[in-house]
Amino acid sequence: MPRPLRAILGLALLAGTASPLAADMQQIQKRGTLRVLVMPDARRPEFFCLKPGTPPGLDHELLEGFAKLHRLKLEPVPVSAWDALIPSLLERNGDLIAGRFTATPARRKLVEFTSEVFPTRNVVITRRPHKGVASVEELRAEKVGTIKGTSMAEAIADAGVPPGSVDDGLAPGSFGDALESGRVTAAVWGVESAIALQREDPRIQLGAFLGPPASLAWAVRKDEPELLKALNEYVENTRKTPTWSRLVVKYFGEAAPEILKKARAE
Repeated sequence: MPRPLRAILGLALLAGTASPLAADMQQIQKRGTLRVLVMPDARRPEFFCLKPGTPPGLDHELLEGFAKLHRLKLEPVPVSAWDALIPSLLERNGDLIAGRFTATPARRKLVEFTSEVFPTRNVVITRRPHKGVASVEELRAEKVGTIKGTSMAEAIADAGVPPGSVDDGLAPGSFGDALESGRVTAAVWGVESAIALQREDPRIQLGAFLGPPASLAWAVRKDEPELLKALNEYVENTRKTPTWSRLVVKYFGEAAPEILKKARAE
């Protein structure tokens, strides 16, 4: 086959294979919808709620604003478990992941994360009259609850809690119930969720922070640079406005900014 013809065929082949992989802003705008993969949590809906007639959640409100800016319809795509989010994204069932999703090193190997949407840090929670947990050493002596496939489960393993002392079968939003019933004596949760739970149940105690400060962010596939850029611009600009602070207080209470500041500092 002549070299010019081979070159043309090669370019055509590249174009044919690149097109379906580039599910980027131009294609999303052509489709008219932005598909957001979420793990529904009816008990902890502060970030993304799908129940009609209730506050939509911080991430939901922010993404509604992004969609409106780009003349898109926001289409939530619920999944069945936290550890199904990244596989669903990579299988192209959605354009991004949102809703209390932590940007961890393990996840960064598989997907790209936007700029920080919300600061987070894992914190140990207990419920009075059980004592508080002030250190990692004390945590290792507890029966610790978590959810399989989450960043909290990763943090518990990294802290050296014996596997036999870990109950990773808790349902989303059930930490308070598990502590109250005695199923577990401690749990590790994102500080943003712990704040919300403490507002509902004053017996909840926030103890030691576990691991370094981290970020909740939105995740996209590595072949979506235009979408990533557009989301980053929107997040970074919004974080500079009163809108973000208003949403934090709306969903997490007046004390939230100070607690989040402490989680960043320690």
